[in-house]
Amino acid sequence: MEKNSKIYVAGHRGLVGSAIVNNLTSKSYTNIITKTHADLDLKNQVQVEKFFNEKKPEYVFLAAATVGGIVANNRYRGEFIYDNLMIQNNVIHQSYLHGVKKLLFLGSTCIYPKECPQPMREDALLTSPLEYTNEPYAIAKIAGIKMCESYNIQYGTNFISVMPTNLYGPGDNFDLEKSHVLPALIRKMHLAKLLSEGKNDEIIKDLGVNSLQEAMKILFKYKISASEVEIWGSGKPRREFLYSEEMADACVYIMENRNYMDTFAPEEKEVRNTHINIGTGEDISIFDLAHLIKKIVAYKGTFVFNTEKPDGTMKKLTDVGKLHKLGWHHKITLQEGIERLYNWYIDIKN
Repeated sequence: MEKNSKIYVAGHRGLVGSAIVNNLTSKSYTNIITKTHADLDLKNQVQVEKFFNEKKPEYVFLAAATVGGIVANNRYRGEFIYDNLMIQNNVIHQSYLHGVKKLLFLGSTCIYPKECPQPMREDALLTSPLEYTNEPYAIAKIAGIKMCESYNIQYGTNFISVMPTNLYGPGDNFDLEKSHVLPALIRKMHLAKLLSEGKNDEIIKDLGVNSLQEAMKILFKYKISASEVEIWGSGKPRREFLYSEEMADACVYIMENRNYMDTFAPEEKEVRNTHINIGTGEDISIFDLAHLIKKIVAYKGTFVFNTEKPDGTMKKLTDVGKLHKLGWHHKITLQEGIERLYNWYIDIKN
């Protein structure tokens, strides 16, 4: 990519998209194209075609998606598969039709089987059934990988797929129902801490309500009290987490330095599994994660693990050997990343 290349970041307001924009800006890229959902509905084929006709981007980061945690994935199954299929189909196809030089498609490591051997290698894709709770989202992302591969094979495009592990960072979703586990735990413990300290005005402000009575109803609904915080599941599942700013750095690195042909061995008779895992190669149990966040937030209460709620996949650790061979390694530790995110959260709430 040249510093003045037309670079379209789809989903620039999201966790990854915003980090990619910041990374590109910090590296002096000057022609970054963004559109809000109000200006461009990526599910609408006509609108996407018009956008590509008018803007003619040379490079595309496809970070736009409908995402959520285990609750949202299971509850909004139809929405998750429809939205994501439509978004990626439209953007990838128009990128091909308009001669985009390189596209980076962002998926998720939930594409791998529920009982996937650990750590998860790229060649484990489609080897056994998926985790039920996020199956619709995973199928959509697998379709995106195969669409990129198929267009590369048939049309000679340069479309690369990357599968990030669980991400967290500035701009994260802290919604008590739809957020992923790490930001959800931060917010729950922060609210419980405020409650234990009698900081009712800050609780009201955080929840965006008009009275303490309204706030208490919300806290009760999500099992947050001054002394206890409920956590879904047993706490035994292990998860890997990558700071979003590092994910963005990996994405930009790949776009700057690698091509689709670098993602598989040239002697392979069948081109498969060209996607790249992006992660740390290190994991932590939800139990230990909760206690790490507890220390950082300075929450002094206890946890109640609700074992009637689903755990999801018990272990999800990525094999990042392919990523390392391509020349990128993570640098930010989990503790440092959580500290950064908590400070960011406090800043936006003040």
